[in-house]
Amino acid sequence: MAGFGVANERLRALEELEREIGASLQSAGLVILELSKEKPQERHLDRQAAQFGAAVAKVEAELSAQIRYLTQVATGQPHEGSSYAARKSCQLALNRLDHARRRLAELARACELMLEP
Repeated sequence: MAGFGVANERLRALEELEREIGASLQSAGLVILELSKEKPQERHLDRQAAQFGAAVAKVEAELSAQIRYLTQVATGQPHEGSSYAARKSCQLALNRLDHARRRLAELARACELMLEP
């Protein structure tokens, strides 16, 4: 059940990220709206631009964290609640076993050819 907790936490983080993206778009829209006025208020413009910059920085940091997490999971690093690493190790072991069988069969054929008169 620990895997569901991690998954739920990741989903909540992505939902928060979605809200931040919405907030940044809203701030950008307010900046554009203020700039479209005949006499934009510089203080209001600065405040909205700062909010936009902060939202973008937060989104960038969270996206980087999500990408790092997915990179760990995808590269077979140990991960609580994921069987990917075990499945990958098993598949690699089966591939090595298959390769060893083929090489042994080739060696047996070569030995038979050497022993034939």
